[in-house]
Amino acid sequence: QVQLVESGGGLVQAGGSLRLSCAASGLDFSINAMGWYYRAPGKQRELVAQITPGGRTNYKDSVKGRFTASRDNAKNTVYLQMNSLKPEDTALYYCNARSVTGSPPYPYWGQGTQVTVSS
Repeated sequence: QVQLVESGGGLVQAGGSLRLSCAASGLDFSINAMGWYYRAPGKQRELVAQITPGGRTNYKDSVKGRFTASRDNAKNTVYLQMNSLKPEDTALYYCNARSVTGSPPYPYWGQGTQVTVSS
């Protein structure tokens, strides 16, 4: 059974930092691209950052220079370091795993971790 478990969310003041973690189990982590998504209140879920099995990253424009995704394939864990946080970063953050082989043809999702940034 595949599980993605996020942690590290919380309440932080604007300008502060948080580090999210997502521990994966039940899948071949080394062939999965890992993504971080967020869903702000009243909005749709959006991609924040993605990291390929080889470590290549891409980011949503509004977080470039502030957020950094990384992965530890030995620990089956992906991270999102979030610096210079802004109130508009407040959202429920989800971890996502998608096999680069296309099998299975759907992604896995975690339950999410709440990030709240106060002004």
